[in-house]
Amino acid sequence: MDFISTVKGSLLESFYPAGWDMERIDRCCRYPAEAATERQSFWHREFAPVVCENVYDFDMMMGHEIAQNIRRTREAGKKLAIILPVGPMGMYKWAVYFLQEWNVGCSHVYGFNMDEWSDAEGRTLEPSNPGAFQYAMEQAFYGPLGHLTVPMEQRNFATKTNLPEYAGKIAALKAEGAELITVFGIGRMLHIAFWEPHFAEEYESEAAWRSETHRIGAQLHPLTIEQNAITSFKSRTTLVPCRANTIGPGLFLQSDRIIGGCDGALGRGMQWQGMSLWITLRHGPDMWLPSTFMPTLPGKLFFLRELAGPLVADVN
Repeated sequence: MDFISTVKGSLLESFYPAGWDMERIDRCCRYPAEAATERQSFWHREFAPVVCENVYDFDMMMGHEIAQNIRRTREAGKKLAIILPVGPMGMYKWAVYFLQEWNVGCSHVYGFNMDEWSDAEGRTLEPSNPGAFQYAMEQAFYGPLGHLTVPMEQRNFATKTNLPEYAGKIAALKAEGAELITVFGIGRMLHIAFWEPHFAEEYESEAAWRSETHRIGAQLHPLTIEQNAITSFKSRTTLVPCRANTIGPGLFLQSDRIIGGCDGALGRGMQWQGMSLWITLRHGPDMWLPSTFMPTLPGKLFFLRELAGPLVADVN
């Protein structure tokens, strides 16, 4: 008896997205840890997973990658449109450190927060609210950069009025020769930003799905809400909004490069992100599993070694 054979007729039968092939998903998770970096046929030739021994290395290495691309584009005389997450977060202090150490200014950078908590109408938290993603970015990145920071008018947040303008702003920047880089984490439900897997049910084709640039007041999956309750709200589910404004694949799949991160270890052998990591690396592109498209783009995915498992029961 196993999970897959007992799902039918249980409360979980309608809980997971209709397009999930549980047997195929499970097969992605059966490999030994050392196999996580084995190249797959669907990976972009310039995509690479990067193993990090601990969260301290993870934060530093991912922060260095962000800072290095900011420096590289500045030295090349290019503008940089960069889509930024609030989670993971530890890399921002290191990005700040390296940029300050190198004395690299960010006047050429245009920041686009990938999502923000909202209600059904897309109304977001006040920027001064400690739970707001705008507040988090100002405190972790824009503020600490000091005189090197991204100009105020070049910082974009996913409000009801501004998010629909992202596509036009990014297109205009790319027309001027700017690069687009997406920094991201991978959700428990394989989302990128808050683009959830169950959205796929609304589209007749992958092409239609891929064209969507954003969504206002997106309905989040229950496991996304619980993930954030655990990681950001000290387990208090009642503080987590059930909706968010988010970018869609029409933006993040335009990226010239990606910088991804998986740091979802909880200590004492517990974690929440190992399955998400393995599916992303092994499954192949599927609109029911949004993160599976990220290895098709050039860039790096940093992850904690322990997330690779092996993903087996541990009662110790």
